[in-house]
Amino acid sequence: RAKPGAWLADLLLLGVAVVWGTSYGVAKGAVLLYPVLGFLAVRFLVTFALLLAALAKAGAANARAALRIGLPLGLVLLTIFVCETFGLAATKASNAAFLISICVVLTPFAEWALLRVRPRAIDLIAAAASLLGAFLLTAGVELSLSLGDALILAAALLRAVMVALTKKRTAGKTIDTLSLTAIQTGTVGIGCLMLAWCASPGGLPPLPRDPHFWYATLYLVVFCTIFAFFVQNYAVRQRSPTRVALLMGTEPVFGALFAVVWLGEQLPPMVWLGGLLIVAAPLWTTFRRS
Repeated sequence: RAKPGAWLADLLLLGVAVVWGTSYGVAKGAVLLYPVLGFLAVRFLVTFALLLAALAKAGAANARAALRIGLPLGLVLLTIFVCETFGLAATKASNAAFLISICVVLTPFAEWALLRVRPRAIDLIAAAASLLGAFLLTAGVELSLSLGDALILAAALLRAVMVALTKKRTAGKTIDTLSLTAIQTGTVGIGCLMLAWCASPGGLPPLPRDPHFWYATLYLVVFCTIFAFFVQNYAVRQRSPTRVALLMGTEPVFGALFAVVWLGEQLPPMVWLGGLLIVAAPLWTTFRRS
């Protein structure tokens, strides 16, 4: 039987997929006003500042535990964002969307390697169906094995490792989830700031005064960072990494829906079929296990 909080975790993960699906359009406008690494530093340092109160309230012992567990996870997360950021700049968006979805297929094997949990046939079939859906959702991709493609593929592998590693490092621990999220976001924010200063010899430009930049930042901080990473840290303690990856793998579907509803884009039938496969995969595993 599932744990008491497992079904809540599933619903929250779908909520994360929804907000992450909208994040690309929101972030796209923000990075037109400020360098990418500088914007990531602002996003994650603001998040860290908002979570400092929760970290302090949790006590010194809990803060030390969060630092011990969260710092390595934060470094992995930082590497993921760097690979995705520079990979997106060097490849097509369709390639990136497909390649990042490979993490759904890689997660069962990461779980096997790190947690010694052999993948079930039902999980592998669902992961393959989700990957096929991602291929159709991007209307077919032309992979060139460029540097950008390689960086996105590395990010997909690290995403799979991240979920399984979070499960491994938090198993049996009573660590506060908000504190863990604070350490992770602080690590990413400081790391992005250091990389931004190294990449910009003259230093970062002054922060934009355009209110649209700060509206986008606030949305990404509250929903796509605090809410999303809190849910991921919570859900991976309730569900298997493979199931977490399948549910979060529905993100491209909601991104496509956002493009249709908010941006007025038109999508061909093949894209809708791909979205149906991505959504059906985790639902199918749920009903089969029930």
